[in-house]
Amino acid sequence: MMQAMMQGAVTVLGIETSCDETAAAVVRLENGRADVLAEHVASQTEDHALYGGVVPEIAARAHVERLDSLVRLAMEDAGVGWSGLSGVAATAGPGLIGGVMAGLSTAKAIALARGLPLVAVNHLEGHALSPRLADDVAFPYLLLLVSGGHCQFVAVEGVGRYRRLGSTIDDAAGEAFDKTAKLLGLAGQGGPAVEREATNGEATAVELPRPLLDRPGLDMSFSGLKTAVRRAAEDQPLTPRRRADICASFQDAVADILAAKSSRAMEAIAETTDRRTFVVAGGVAANKTLRARLEAEARNHGFRFVAPPQRWCTDNAAMIALAGAERLRLGLADPLDTPARARWPLDQASASAAPVYGAGKKGAKA
Repeated sequence: MMQAMMQGAVTVLGIETSCDETAAAVVRLENGRADVLAEHVASQTEDHALYGGVVPEIAARAHVERLDSLVRLAMEDAGVGWSGLSGVAATAGPGLIGGVMAGLSTAKAIALARGLPLVAVNHLEGHALSPRLADDVAFPYLLLLVSGGHCQFVAVEGVGRYRRLGSTIDDAAGEAFDKTAKLLGLAGQGGPAVEREATNGEATAVELPRPLLDRPGLDMSFSGLKTAVRRAAEDQPLTPRRRADICASFQDAVADILAAKSSRAMEAIAETTDRRTFVVAGGVAANKTLRARLEAEARNHGFRFVAPPQRWCTDNAAMIALAGAERLRLGLADPLDTPARARWPLDQASASAAPVYGAGKKGAKA
């Protein structure tokens, strides 16, 4: 739904509930610069710890229980009052449908009660724009979106203009981290747990594959790597040393895959534009080892490397508020009957025309 483009400062309340983080934030966008006025996040890690992964029903219930208080705290900290908001934004997908519905319904209620425009944000667009929370990152740029549910290279040409260049054909890198942590019996969130364990291991101790590394193009695969980790864990007694070596070797394998594919992506982008900016966003971008490898790769190709601060790599409401503000500034808003979506590709045209893996009843996955 189009409305008049907004002039001056745009201030948006953002809500994020796509997985197991309940978050609310207020962001002001003025003269192309973002200012995070307030943000609050409630983690559900302990709620799901007994189950070895996120339980959708528990996550949705926790969002409903916590969201009202988080919104109230964010609005109090921002100090702008409801009349000071330009609009309200919420993740409308992709994600766990119960959680997405909880956040989007809250945003719709606020928009209706306060007479504010609603922006239904694609969670992936939030990640794609998240570097602009802290840096002056001009369009276009090359994006590696690497998170728990998604791993893809995207040409970001502007707000709402995204072109998929390559994607995982099975598991995402973050999903592989989570499953590796579960296989090895590591406590806490998978990615950080593997990263901590890897600091005590040797990256060359366990021979692991680099799937699709030699295949042309930018598509990736991490399912076989996960299977190899299982075999490595079963081949020998899983001593603390063996566990650390597996983690270090796994992390090194992921770094090799992402670095090689990123190198190829930068070479391709350099042929089409003079603007050389390589952005890495998503939860896996918080991994220090991977970030260092990718930064070195960007430097080798003469690209500026940009990644959000760690608190904005993982799921957060500040990036959703920013995406909402960017869209409102352009006069883009959504009707109150906008549905929640379990699947919502960033580049819908590519996902529909050339899906990298099965779409299913819920729509294209990538």
